[in-house]
Amino acid sequence: MKKGYKQLVDEANAEIKTYSVAEAQVKLADANVQFIDVRDIRELEREGIVPGAYHAPRGMIEFWVDPDSPYFKPVFGEKKEFILFCAAGWRSALTTKTVQDMGLENVAHIDGGFTAWKAAGAPVTIKESKK
Repeated sequence: MKKGYKQLVDEANAEIKTYSVAEAQVKLADANVQFIDVRDIRELEREGIVPGAYHAPRGMIEFWVDPDSPYFKPVFGEKKEFILFCAAGWRSALTTKTVQDMGLENVAHIDGGFTAWKAAGAPVTIKESKK
């Protein structure tokens, strides 16, 4: 293997902005900030969600961010700061680097992800299952 996941995550973290949970939590009420949850839907239903976060699964992010894609989501065309997170901060680091490379400006991610968010007692709500 040429590069393992640890090296990829380390390389991404060297090129992106990272917020601590405390820094991100301050931005939660800011209308110019949009939290983006890149976790799988099953994780949201099992663990909960950050209030107001937009769910954009990592597997679709390139298609949802690109305005030329038939899957583009208008939220990514807004002039906001985007703060991405996953469960542990690994997927969100890689995703933040990807969307930054694509040209999405003003992006960051949360160190430690949703696990750290929840452990710090930051706001969490329940995601209702669509079953």
